[in-house]
Amino acid sequence: MILLLSTKWWIPIIICLFGTFNCQQKIPAFDGERAFSYLTAQTDFGPRNPGSEGHQKCLDYLIAEFLKTADSVKKQPFTFTDDFIDSTYELTNVIASFNLNPPGARRILLTAHWDTRPFADQDPYPENRSTPILGANDGASGVAVLLEIAAVLKIHPPPVGVDIILFDGEDYGDSKVNDLDYFFLGSRYFTETMGEYRPEYAILLDMVGAKEAQFYIEGYSYDYAPVYVRRIWDKAKGLGFSSFVSEIGPRINDDHWIMNQAGIPSVDIIDINEFDFNYPHWHTIEDTPDKCSPETLALVGTLVLNVIYDY
Repeated sequence: MILLLSTKWWIPIIICLFGTFNCQQKIPAFDGERAFSYLTAQTDFGPRNPGSEGHQKCLDYLIAEFLKTADSVKKQPFTFTDDFIDSTYELTNVIASFNLNPPGARRILLTAHWDTRPFADQDPYPENRSTPILGANDGASGVAVLLEIAAVLKIHPPPVGVDIILFDGEDYGDSKVNDLDYFFLGSRYFTETMGEYRPEYAILLDMVGAKEAQFYIEGYSYDYAPVYVRRIWDKAKGLGFSSFVSEIGPRINDDHWIMNQAGIPSVDIIDINEFDFNYPHWHTIEDTPDKCSPETLALVGTLVLNVIYDY
């Protein structure tokens, strides 16, 4: 069958067929102010370390928010026993999925940890070092960005399948004993039980809300997932986001390291400079909402949305 088109219409149609860059799906806007409200909603519960009242209240809140937006919401409960203090904790990963049947079954995974540090071991004042932290940046910021992305995905169905996993127990371990088995508990449990699930790649958001954030390329991300690192940082450069520095920084032990070990190419977007963490309030009681900004949340969220919709 031959379709005859008038001269008025055939030129733009040919451009759409052969000039795909001119017909890409419009990138939805990311609302940094609303993301900041998701951040403060979490910190209003207080510290969210396993076993605390804030931990349970925040879990209920996260489930309720995802039920408003996602096609599927699942809790993945598990237990962890701390042999040093002979205590067992109930932990829960939260899994929200969008576009369950994408063309070609292509899926990407977005992650963050929702728990907070049980003790401010990096606080400059020794008397504070056994105090749980509020975790505005280290905990709430990555979750806040993902909750706002979930709201966007609800309104604007993505061209690819998207899964969001909020890991529990990432920050539980005691750094004094230097035992990484006590960290990254949620991502360990997820990768040990994920069966045949394999997204194309994963993006981890950790400490993505600070006012003076810098995002150098995290070293393990480049080791395991260089193609996706370049895709993300090139996209940031194209958007004019100077906070994303296309230089390799330090290697950080984080949930992405666990996922990379399990065969999921994973990129950590985290506030680091060329030497170390860039955030001076890391693991201190000063990790509070006033150190964060809607502008930084919007920067990161806009970049991730560009990666999703300009697929």
